[in-house]
Amino acid sequence: MKIKVCGMRDKENIQNLLILEPDFIGFIFYKKSKRFVTKFPEVEIPLTIKKVGVFVNETIDEVLRVAQLCQLDAVQLHGNESPLYCRLLKENNLMVFKAFSVNDAFDFSQTEAYQAICDYFLFDTKGKDYGGNGVKFNWKILKNYKGNTPFLLSGGITKIDANEIKKMNHKLFAGIDINSGFEIKPALKNINDIKEFKENLK
Repeated sequence: MKIKVCGMRDKENIQNLLILEPDFIGFIFYKKSKRFVTKFPEVEIPLTIKKVGVFVNETIDEVLRVAQLCQLDAVQLHGNESPLYCRLLKENNLMVFKAFSVNDAFDFSQTEAYQAICDYFLFDTKGKDYGGNGVKFNWKILKNYKGNTPFLLSGGITKIDANEIKKMNHKLFAGIDINSGFEIKPALKNINDIKEFKENLK
């Protein structure tokens, strides 16, 4: 199971996280976010850990500029980005994560146009903000997802959820994305909680 830790910013906090060897580290480049990265931290991140930039309805040129400047491996898109938008980023050698805001009324057919374009989908809770709302959606509705693109589960996950996550048996469930449920304050993670959570997922 892959683990993505999103909303990182503090250099020392990142260095401590690297010891736990997550699969992905997320950096938020959405200016309205409490976790917005104003200056990319100067931390040497191993090639085995992929750097993901999070964007919301940004221009493609700006995404590519930031991706090159920060040497991102992937982009995570939380807005109304089209399949063509995703394809253009993919053609620039970036992994593409497309986030969808899920509630009980979510229609998974919305994902169909993005199949075969994106590397991962991210199913997050529909809330007032683009991610980081700290609220879970009803995971049982994931059975309605019949696509072929693997997905990460996001939204309000905390360390006490490890056992429930281990029970999930959807064939395309690839991993989890954690953020606000592991924070001391915005953009500063509780590394001990992440370590405990990671061990409990085994």
